[in-house]
Amino acid sequence: MMSTEQILTVKDLKKYFKTTRGIVKAVDDVSFSVIKNETFGLVGESGSGKSTVGHVIMGIYGPTAGSITFMGKDISKSVGKRPKELKKRLQIVFQDPASSLNPRRTIAQILELPFKVHHLAPDGNYAEKAFEMMDLIELPREFAARYPGEQGGGEKQAVAIGRALATGPSFIVLDEPTSALDVSIQAKIINMLMRFQKEFDLSYLFITHNLSLMRNVAQRVGIMYLGKIVELAGTPEFFSNPLHPYTKMLLSAIPVITPEEEALKPEKIMSTGEIAGALNIPLGCSFHPRCPFAMDTCSKVVPSIIEYKRGHHVACHLYPSAGNSQ
Repeated sequence: MMSTEQILTVKDLKKYFKTTRGIVKAVDDVSFSVIKNETFGLVGESGSGKSTVGHVIMGIYGPTAGSITFMGKDISKSVGKRPKELKKRLQIVFQDPASSLNPRRTIAQILELPFKVHHLAPDGNYAEKAFEMMDLIELPREFAARYPGEQGGGEKQAVAIGRALATGPSFIVLDEPTSALDVSIQAKIINMLMRFQKEFDLSYLFITHNLSLMRNVAQRVGIMYLGKIVELAGTPEFFSNPLHPYTKMLLSAIPVITPEEEALKPEKIMSTGEIAGALNIPLGCSFHPRCPFAMDTCSKVVPSIIEYKRGHHVACHLYPSAGNSQ
């Protein structure tokens, strides 16, 4: 039975960027938690703010407002000055291993570095630590002297995962870790991540645009649209009873093979417009220009996210008590 202990809590998180054209509200009042040993999926289209959430958690950006609590401690104000112990416990795997790995370092040097930085080889034998990590991520030891550019996409991402595991983390942000890979390699990387989660008691924030993937790897799923979470639920409930029109639109667009799978999809919803830019977010519910069920209030009042039923949250005026935020 899964623990109910929260390892990460994000509350009212905002991240705004000032540009020459105005303020970009990349993340706007986002709240969620991740339970110990859980995979929490954060899903959305490009520009939804999902990767920015992960980067703020990692301290790459400082939050504009809100709080981030990790293992009982507020880490919101620790950007740029995080202690080594926190950096050990909190790691990230980026989307594109070709850009996240130093092309001038060999595979062995990349994997040795976290052991050296955190003094994780008491005998000073960092090379052996790198070899042990290569065994774990199923890379032949003869690859140690190669450079990232000499590796395939899956091999590079395995190195990135090994680098994240080297410090013995408790929590890993997975920022679209398979989207840059061939389909044939994606399953291998996902299986590797799931195996490591069980083996090392890891918790994951899995950021992706792939809803089909979430059905198989996540225990809970949150849907983001233009900087806000519009729906959050346990995975079985989420896929069997989606509430928000945007969620239904995404689910109805998932390609399937069999008539049985087609029957499980919600009724197809056609959006009526283009996704707005982050510099020009519509008033009221940001989805209302694309929503076929939009009412007059949708263009005026921002819907608060409510717990419509146990464990299932939604921000939509179609559901009672949702519209009480100006």
